[in-house]
Amino acid sequence: MKVLIIGSNGQLGWELQRTCPRGFGLAAIDYPQIDITQKDSVTAVLDKHKPEWIINCAAYTNVDGAETDEVAAHAVNCVGAGILARVARKIKARLVHISTDFIFNGDSYRPYKPEDTPDPRSIYGKTKLAGEQAVLDILIDEALIIRTAWLYSSHGKNFVHTMIRLMQEKESLNVIDDQVGTPCWANGLARAVWASVEKNLTGIFHWTDAGIASWYDFAVAIQEEAFQAGILDKQISVMPIPTEKYPTPAQRPAFSVLDKSSFTAATDLIPCHWRQQLRRMIKELS
Repeated sequence: MKVLIIGSNGQLGWELQRTCPRGFGLAAIDYPQIDITQKDSVTAVLDKHKPEWIINCAAYTNVDGAETDEVAAHAVNCVGAGILARVARKIKARLVHISTDFIFNGDSYRPYKPEDTPDPRSIYGKTKLAGEQAVLDILIDEALIIRTAWLYSSHGKNFVHTMIRLMQEKESLNVIDDQVGTPCWANGLARAVWASVEKNLTGIFHWTDAGIASWYDFAVAIQEEAFQAGILDKQISVMPIPTEKYPTPAQRPAFSVLDKSSFTAATDLIPCHWRQQLRRMIKELS
């Protein structure tokens, strides 16, 4: 089976390449080799590779930047997704499109199911939801949407790398404790994506690691694991603070735990607890 990864330099694209199962003909590409906002560029790349499956990891992910650069966010997250879907339909390829917990408002107190009503509060969330709708409107029964959250990897920029750097530089840190979700190692998400491709899944599904944490809980765990692994040579004070003490341009969901039960039922893949996954990633870093 021929698979094309778009957005190969990002966290998920990188993990997808190193977790690719045997039996797949894999090609991976990123900007500027492809510009998903330009139909000619997408058409040329897809005509060259002729994939049966396309995995779209490309996205505008600067959540705060999107508040003042909506045009760029919309171009990549919505227009680009729609172009990919149209060209995929033309060559009869299926499309895996990666989306986000930000399409929900964060007001829930139970994990969000794929069929729950979206209500994004940020420009980033609105453009990602528009991208989902564009893909589904065009491909209908030939697309797979996988929403995820709190993604990190040993590759690229993410919360884990930022926390480790700050813990090396500072004597104390304040971290938000009233935003709750589930950290997700991109390696585990990559394996879930491959499982869904092998099962020929279509529709909307959710995937993160298992369990629940606040950003404060996540930061404390990062320090403990990094110290034990020898990445940090000291432990500093990590203090919980409310969101109001750390205002940002974009509104974050206060609760963004995703219900993964339909994905597990469809693939028999059971998510590992986020703390176990964090330990594996930290071991990899060390």
